[in-house]
Amino acid sequence: MSADAQSSDRGAARRRPASANPRRMRDRVTTLTDRHTERDALDRLVETVRAGESGVLVVRGDPGVGKTMLLEHLAGRASGSGCRVARAAGVQSEMELAFAGLHQLCAPMLNRAERLPEPQRDALRTAFGIASGPPPDRFLVGLAVLSLLSGAAGERPLICLIDDEQWLDRASAQALGFTARRLAADPVGLVFAARDPSDDLAGLPELEVGGLRDDDARVLLDSALAGPLDPRVRDLIIAETRGNPLALLELPRGLTPAELAGGFGLPGAAPLTSRIEDSFRRQLDALPAETQRLLQLAAADPSGDRALVFRAARRLGIGVQAGTLAAEAGLAEFGGQVRFRHPLARSAVYRSASLSERQQIHAALAEVTDPQADPDRRAWHRAQAAPGPDEEVAAELERSAGRAQARGGLAAAAAFLERSALLTDEPGRHAERTLAAAQASLQAGAFGKVLELLTTAEDGGSGPLDEFQRVRVDLLRAHVAFASGLGSDPPALLLKAARQLEPFDLNLARETYLSAWGAAGMAGLSGRDVLLEICRAVQALPLSPGDPLPLDLLLHGLAVLTTDGPAAATATLQRAANVLTSIPVEDVLRWGWMATVASTVVWDFDSLDAISVRQVQLVREVGALAQLPFYLSQLGITRPWMGDFAGTVSVIAETDSVAAATGSPIAPYTLLRLLALQGKEAEAFAAIASAIELAATEGQGMAAAWAHWTAAVLYNGLARYKQAATAAQQATSNTLNPWMSMWAMPELVEAAARAGDVALARDALERLAETTRPCGNDVALGIEARCRALLSGGAAADELYREAIERLGRTRLRPELARAHLVYGEWLRREDRARAAAHGLRHAHRHRHGGLRRACPARAGRHRRSGAQARCRDPHHADPAGGLHRPARPRRPDQSGDRRPAVPVRAHRRMAPAQDIPQARHQLPPRTARRPGPARARQSASLAAGLSDPRPGHLGHRRCTGSCR
Repeated sequence: MSADAQSSDRGAARRRPASANPRRMRDRVTTLTDRHTERDALDRLVETVRAGESGVLVVRGDPGVGKTMLLEHLAGRASGSGCRVARAAGVQSEMELAFAGLHQLCAPMLNRAERLPEPQRDALRTAFGIASGPPPDRFLVGLAVLSLLSGAAGERPLICLIDDEQWLDRASAQALGFTARRLAADPVGLVFAARDPSDDLAGLPELEVGGLRDDDARVLLDSALAGPLDPRVRDLIIAETRGNPLALLELPRGLTPAELAGGFGLPGAAPLTSRIEDSFRRQLDALPAETQRLLQLAAADPSGDRALVFRAARRLGIGVQAGTLAAEAGLAEFGGQVRFRHPLARSAVYRSASLSERQQIHAALAEVTDPQADPDRRAWHRAQAAPGPDEEVAAELERSAGRAQARGGLAAAAAFLERSALLTDEPGRHAERTLAAAQASLQAGAFGKVLELLTTAEDGGSGPLDEFQRVRVDLLRAHVAFASGLGSDPPALLLKAARQLEPFDLNLARETYLSAWGAAGMAGLSGRDVLLEICRAVQALPLSPGDPLPLDLLLHGLAVLTTDGPAAATATLQRAANVLTSIPVEDVLRWGWMATVASTVVWDFDSLDAISVRQVQLVREVGALAQLPFYLSQLGITRPWMGDFAGTVSVIAETDSVAAATGSPIAPYTLLRLLALQGKEAEAFAAIASAIELAATEGQGMAAAWAHWTAAVLYNGLARYKQAATAAQQATSNTLNPWMSMWAMPELVEAAARAGDVALARDALERLAETTRPCGNDVALGIEARCRALLSGGAAADELYREAIERLGRTRLRPELARAHLVYGEWLRREDRARAAAHGLRHAHRHRHGGLRRACPARAGRHRRSGAQARCRDPHHADPAGGLHRPARPRRPDQSGDRRPAVPVRAHRRMAPAQDIPQARHQLPPRTARRPGPARARQSASLAAGLSDPRPGHLGHRRCTGSCR
């Protein structure tokens, strides 16, 4: 469909042919007469919001296609319907200023900030510079915006319009994307317009706006012309502009009727954006020099501060009347704020100034910018005004970089440091600032910029690099290779850099060895030789003076773990796990992504959770996007173990969003684990197959091992024990990832035991015990006891099951505890202790209501049959699933297998804010073999049936290995 819009904006305006007087053409009232599909979509959003529900839409299209005019249409409809309208627009020059765009949107509503919860209020005030404090938590800022918009919508429905989203600063885009995904029943509408929406809006509903149809384009083009137009020229214009409304309106301007008639004035090969800018430039050239200078001054400061622009104008000797002429020309408006007719108009005006003119303009703007209220903008203007190296300005930019980093703007810090390096004359300092800019860019996830800066440093832009600087260049390249590839090359690159660093900075060398160890672990079997080399190099390092630091404990413990095994390394790693919960933020950013490994390999989930939660918060606060996917992945490990499946889903969404934005490929560890525990068979197997294929392509051995582990969990749940054993064996074969091997070992024990392969099960149990016995904590020993019970019988099995329940009941691992209750109940039923089994199943059922559930339609039917036909069984009656002490009896034709789920899964409901799952009282069943009476049997069967989720479509299949007959 087509659209008409006024020529003073982006849309297409349908007007009758008139004189060539541009002012008369601008004054004519114009309306949208086409774009019916787009307008209908926007109108539906308004009606949805007025009805009390939320709505989100991303309007995307090329520059000048009419996105802004559609937002104007939406604003008019919303205002006319009684909705409040809030606006913001991205500005290209403010992309490095954290929260600048968010401030535009929220400033009119800040009077409501005092009603926000204190943590949200403080985070928002700090982000906007209203109050001082530590770097605001990005999560709290997002919640504050969500609460602020919801509160404002409580008075009347709210429509928020965000134009040019592609130019929003990163922090604002993240906060608004966060808000858009969490609007619930509040009457709030969020509509973004963007050329190419940022990854923060990925997955949101989109409205694609294309060019006009040829018929509509001809009408629009004719309306913009004052004279005749050759039909061939008309067709050429329409074809080259591809129906872009702004191009159709602007390209003919500034051309004489003769040029239009013959087409000689039309640009040939220039891109569409350049051609539009050229049209604006021709209009600018027709204005007086003083008016051009004022417009250039306004274009150089995108804050839109009218008073600031006119103060700078006075310094340049520009009179006030120039503003009137600029407004009459239609290129900009000088009202409460300075607004250009189109971003391309601003760009064309700014580029029209020569380098010396730009320097004079920025110098004037720097002089009138308050150094106390806005020191960073002043520093930036001074930098643009500097004709050459200027150490004073470079140092001021360096200070601005520090302030930006404290606010969580690593990208802004990198930009300030890069400009600071350009203004530095002294070679050594120039190299240091260039490398500092590269380091900040690495942490911000701008890997291409890192490589560009390193090339500049190596090409001699700062003179010959010294040996230490060359080693740091190699180190940054290795980090980029690791963060962007995660394959088999980074371990060797990091090992080489670590060795070269030893003579210069032993602590940095240790950090690099630690990163190399982690990279080799992720590479899997392909990194085996490098890993052993890393460990030998670490063990050869001299000891640090005094008490060992957290880094020393972690690095030494991992080296010993690799070379000598868990028994020799556990004590050191347990010490490391205790101290790694409070390392400084500087250490978190440099090597903290490895801090959770110590907790993992000693089965210390409390420390693992504490470290993960703290580090994700710290990394979010400083905006270190390059590392954030790693930290989120670690947090995603703890959530499923503790039964927090809702939290797991949130971690998955954030991980995917950040990884897409930075280009850091991260395997879907959390998603695979969640799908396996939920028993979503089709989705899980598809994701597992994809992960294994990707791991083979990218050389991510750890990802392959993880996928095999989750496959073993899923196969065990489906009672496909031979396949579970095969998958578990593949996961446990990669001993370079000790935590992967030890976590997969319980699945191998269970699968082999159920499949009747006692030798394999016992071997797996002994390998598991090698990791659990040295740790001695309840998690490790509880899981070992549960696995050992599967290979035991009689009183020994009973005691082991009880020990597992007792120990796991003292931990936060709700799924593991429920699994212990369940397998114990299953064993008791096979032992004809139905009354005792009812106790175990009752406790498992209680955990189901504490946030855990089990889903298995096939098993539900079997439990119901057992409830209708409960009877005392012959102790020698064959078990349909078989086992160590009973042979499997033949299955009935309709009995496809024993498919009763044992891994409980999180219910689809919100948890308490503290994410605590209510503790069940873990009374153990009485030691009795007394056969139940009919009433007790019915109660037991009823409880068992309640453990099943009969809802169709849920395939979380786990099994109960006892007979139900």
